[in-house]
Amino acid sequence: MEKSTVIITGTSSGVGLYSAKAMADRGWHVVMACRNLEKTEAAAQSVGIPKDSYNIIHIDLGSLDSVRKFVQDFRATGRSLDALVCNAAIYMPLLKEPMYSPDGYELSVATNHLGHFLLCNLLLEDLKKSPAAEPRLVILGTVTHNPNELGGKIPPRPDLGELKGFESGFKAPQTMIDGKKFEPVKAYKDSKVCNVLTMRELHRRYHESTGITFSSLYPGCVATTPLFRNHYPLFQKLFPLFQKYITGGFVSEELAGERVADVVTDPNYKESGMYWSWGNRQKKGRDSFVQKVSNEASDDAKAEKMWDLSTKLVGLA
Repeated sequence: MEKSTVIITGTSSGVGLYSAKAMADRGWHVVMACRNLEKTEAAAQSVGIPKDSYNIIHIDLGSLDSVRKFVQDFRATGRSLDALVCNAAIYMPLLKEPMYSPDGYELSVATNHLGHFLLCNLLLEDLKKSPAAEPRLVILGTVTHNPNELGGKIPPRPDLGELKGFESGFKAPQTMIDGKKFEPVKAYKDSKVCNVLTMRELHRRYHESTGITFSSLYPGCVATTPLFRNHYPLFQKLFPLFQKYITGGFVSEELAGERVADVVTDPNYKESGMYWSWGNRQKKGRDSFVQKVSNEASDDAKAEKMWDLSTKLVGLA
């Protein structure tokens, strides 16, 4: 029998790489979706993923054309799709001026939200055809999306406002979803709010009719992840120590990858529309729990508006 197949974005390092390893260890075939094919191949070999357990397909989530090309390339393999994990993200906190995607959108929102939004919508048809009893679509979350949590209280706080930036077409001079002045940290946090809203709206629109389980998770604070590679070197050195010895929230990339794989495969995570979290539960064997998302990320009216505007921005309308 053919192995079940999962697509995971952002697999050249960090949580994505170790999620791929954990899924391969569970007997799945992993499509490693990434920008740098050579780097991903070397990474897969370095952590011991068997050669017959994965293939690598190029995707640049910042480019809508690249996302569409990826879907074509995946379908050309002839594989069924049983799970999709939207993991890739960029975080550029030190930018003074915005960077733009090939489509003219602010790059962090384009990559973290719009690219994944298009990918999820295009691959829904593939997931519907999955022979698996419970196909799943999982979007990685972060504690920083939620001002009600300690990690989300540090300013600037996320706020999509009335989505004026999206309404105006989200091209220069618009660089923020709320239409206000560019702030790179807030842009990242806003994009992660959109990830949660996307998951919840996917659940509302499609779970009952398709049987697909839609969920998000926060696996704990992966303080060594390359997500922070664009931060100050001193931050990169001190942040893991702070999480290990002060908050107790430190989670290794390996353990985070195992938790992602659990949400994809374990029957305990079959309930759709949930945001799973381990909080500051860093040890193997600690139980997950359903985390209440932020007020904004649980706003159904805002979710619907975000969905409609995103549909137009990625060319699905």
